[in-house]
Amino acid sequence: MRRAIADDEATLVELMAEFYAESGYVLDRLHAAAAFSTLLADPRLGLVWLIEHEAQAAGYVVLTFVFGMEYGGPMAVIDDLFVRPAFRNVGLGTVALAGVREACVAAGVRAISVEVAADNAAAQAVYRSAGLVMTDRRLMAAPLAAPSHEG
Repeated sequence: MRRAIADDEATLVELMAEFYAESGYVLDRLHAAAAFSTLLADPRLGLVWLIEHEAQAAGYVVLTFVFGMEYGGPMAVIDDLFVRPAFRNVGLGTVALAGVREACVAAGVRAISVEVAADNAAAQAVYRSAGLVMTDRRLMAAPLAAPSHEG
């Protein structure tokens, strides 16, 4: 896993399109490219990594930062974690999450959260193995802008 740079934007958009397609979403590639460009230009907003295996782009991770009153400091959200199907079940997600955790500790982050579908047992298992636990809270959202996908 390595930190992504601006030159990785096209690869990241392609990976994101594959990730979203798994859920039946069609990615607005221009919207996604603009989001990656903003995030890659300002590490105060978050970090992006490419997951590589044998010199191939195997996936990516997007981590964003917020300030949390509950923890009295910075918190991180794993916004996207995707490993291409051909690279799954070899531990890349686990290694990526260990790297995310290490980066968070180094940055003084006090908690990490992730949104995961209730029926995605495989993803839940990977997150649990990285130390994330289910909470008794429900995610609620009020979209104030269009998402990066249709569907």
